[in-house]
Amino acid sequence: MEKIGLFYGSDTGCTDDITRDFIPLWGKEELEVSEIGDATKEDLEQYKILILGLSTWYDGDLQSDWEDFFEEFKEINFTGKAVAIYGLGDQIGYGEYFVDGIGILAKVVIEKGGAVVGHWPTEGYRFTDSVALIDGNEDYFYGLALDNDNESQLNDERLEKWIAQVKLELEKIVETVKS
Repeated sequence: MEKIGLFYGSDTGCTDDITRDFIPLWGKEELEVSEIGDATKEDLEQYKILILGLSTWYDGDLQSDWEDFFEEFKEINFTGKAVAIYGLGDQIGYGEYFVDGIGILAKVVIEKGGAVVGHWPTEGYRFTDSVALIDGNEDYFYGLALDNDNESQLNDERLEKWIAQVKLELEKIVETVKS
């Protein structure tokens, strides 16, 4: 499989820590990892497969580096690209905005022709609302939802399951394209 671009942003270091945990679980040799604050539109455009990581701040705001990059992000043509997104949020303190960042990015990817992979079940979470809920199917988020504030003990298990799921989905996409 060709190289996968992993782009993430972190203000307090939590998403940075999750990304450091993510890399060996996925396989370091398959990933080219960059902080979104150092990236350009052209950096993301060079990959057919992207993994995006971010946190949601305050009342549903993107992490600051993603916020700064967002106008450029909306200009990317995602046609022919598969995108997986993991996001951090606080389902107790900000339950009405839980992992909104996942949904904000996913909706742009879909609007711009891309395929979002790695939908994650909402079962077991305690939140009131989220932009990350799949339109028409509130049983799933567009990507992996992590709550490092209240459920950090579940991060490793969720990461491992999600990575296995996303890899399987990507294999199916590659097989379909070859057919």
